[in-house]
Amino acid sequence: MYKKKPIFITFEGIEGSGKSYQSLKLYNNIKKKKISSILTREPGGTHSAEKIRNVILDDYFHPKIKEKFNKYTDTLLYLAARNEHVVNKIRPELTKKKIVICDRFIDSTIAYQVYGKGVDRKLIDNIHKHILKNIKPDLTFVLTVNISKAMDRLKKRKQKNRYDKFSKEFYNRVQKAFVKIAKNNKKKYHIIDNSHDSKNVEKIIFNKLINYLKI
Repeated sequence: MYKKKPIFITFEGIEGSGKSYQSLKLYNNIKKKKISSILTREPGGTHSAEKIRNVILDDYFHPKIKEKFNKYTDTLLYLAARNEHVVNKIRPELTKKKIVICDRFIDSTIAYQVYGKGVDRKLIDNIHKHILKNIKPDLTFVLTVNISKAMDRLKKRKQKNRYDKFSKEFYNRVQKAFVKIAKNNKKKYHIIDNSHDSKNVEKIIFNKLINYLKI
């Protein structure tokens, strides 16, 4: 029997890796077990954080305007959204001993901003010390994907945002960063290839959680 306790699960990966789809699948499978859980996302997840998300994304949808956010402005906005998210949703829900599933968290900031764009990691780590305190994921699923397959998936999306429009080289660099981060902590991270649209991936993820919960 599952003993109720707070668990923080994150999904990480590049655009087109299927992380949003698989995080939803896991959430639905947990609900079937009648285990109290929530599904959220970053940037966003709360009313105030979603406002910041819209500001970030809006900056990239004006092709005639040459001035864009500096990479540090961009990063600070993400961290501001995370602070709102942690304060108003993640921490309160974990306090209620719920399972919190989050589509992206701190690893996306490191992979995209540090490895992808060259932002100083010390800045991010220092801010995280203040806004996260004891909040850290218990389980992280890193979904990898063949880059060409990811690009094909992105082309089929009806609604695109700025992160669906990076180069193949950029996605490759970011994916390697996710894998590097995961390999440094194999107990908490699970790297899963999601290139083939296999229903088996959903089962693998759910089984790893069940094993973790010791149900």
